[in-house]
Amino acid sequence: MPIFHFLPNLLAVLTLLFWPGLVSAEPLNAADTAWILTASGLVLFMTVPGLALFYGGLVRSKNVLSILMQCFAITSLVSVLWLLGGYSLALSDGGSLQALIGGLSKLSLLSLNADSVKDNLPETVFCMYHLTFAIFAPALIVGGVAERIKFSALLWFVAGWELLIYIPVCHWIWGGGWLAELGVMDFAGGLVVHVSGGIAALIGAMMIGSRRGYPRMPMPPHNLTMTATGAGILWVGWHGFSAGSALMANGAAGIAMLSTHMSAAAGSLAWMTIEWLRFGKPSGLGLITGMVAGLGMIAPSAGFVAPLGGLVIGIIAGCSCFFTLHWMKRHLAIDDTLDVFAIHGVGGIVGSLLTAVLASESLGGIGTIAEHGMLGQLSIQALAVVSILAWSGGISYVLLKLLDKSLGLRVNQHDETEGLDISQHNEQGYNL
Repeated sequence: MPIFHFLPNLLAVLTLLFWPGLVSAEPLNAADTAWILTASGLVLFMTVPGLALFYGGLVRSKNVLSILMQCFAITSLVSVLWLLGGYSLALSDGGSLQALIGGLSKLSLLSLNADSVKDNLPETVFCMYHLTFAIFAPALIVGGVAERIKFSALLWFVAGWELLIYIPVCHWIWGGGWLAELGVMDFAGGLVVHVSGGIAALIGAMMIGSRRGYPRMPMPPHNLTMTATGAGILWVGWHGFSAGSALMANGAAGIAMLSTHMSAAAGSLAWMTIEWLRFGKPSGLGLITGMVAGLGMIAPSAGFVAPLGGLVIGIIAGCSCFFTLHWMKRHLAIDDTLDVFAIHGVGGIVGSLLTAVLASESLGGIGTIAEHGMLGQLSIQALAVVSILAWSGGISYVLLKLLDKSLGLRVNQHDETEGLDISQHNEQGYNL
């Protein structure tokens, strides 16, 4: 056999022996990096402008600018907190405290540069992607206290909530903390984002009290066209939320995207059907709300279940969130202004529990992580739900109490009647 047939192998051996640094495979993956850069933009697009427009259209016209302001300000505030210490505490190694919280090695991101790598991605991209989740979670809470909270109190609450609630919970599940060690399954934030944010919104709504005139005075959305536009952005952006959580451009991302889309579609149709049968006519707001319910409920399981599982979750989301919303309004009379807990909180709770069932290989899923199969996984999912409800609910209550004693949570009667656009910002959303 000619000698040149052996040359490639000979060169490879010599290279390994004398220049190992040249062939140490760089873990950076260009395709994965490109996808997560795109996904980061999509998830940020969900908050501003997506959630801002969605929430903004649902409030009265005198408060629309305040909602937009709150979403933009939260995006800015959380971004700075994430740089200074949030990323380090959430997603770095905590050493002896690893089960509970991350470490201080990434403070101010001074150790990150263009060459820093996290698994298959530049660490800067990994950091930015998780920042978009850290922004979206507290922005959800705006919907529970809309039209009556002081802007200053909201910013202080978000800062405390991010540091004391979101960052530890993120670490417990995605940073290798105690829930991750147990084998909890949360693909795209059902627990980290929706359960923690949903219960905080409910506590906020209960503590700040109902809007003046609620429920006697009708308070319809002032611009459903704006809300529908925001909802469309959420639907598109959610694929960055779900498919991006694979952290790779691979089949898992494809499954997550397809399952998420099916859940949103099924949730929308389920809500519309119930409303049609119950009230005689389907509404645009109902169609949109069912879609958002489907997106919220699929979050914990998007990459773990089959597309058919996503369809099932969407149907359950449309039904369970519809009845929870109406039950809370009629029987509990809690003014969760934009129904954050009924949609996101309930969606996160039910979706997290359903993950243990629908991730089963017999139902087309990838299989459960915990020992003892479906029942073992279900017990861990339930433990995570209860733990996060208690942690987020309890600390949210304490934070709100402290702020109420110091700054005051709620604007006065005159300011609320005039609207937060003028009273808090000296501007108007519309100047016609």
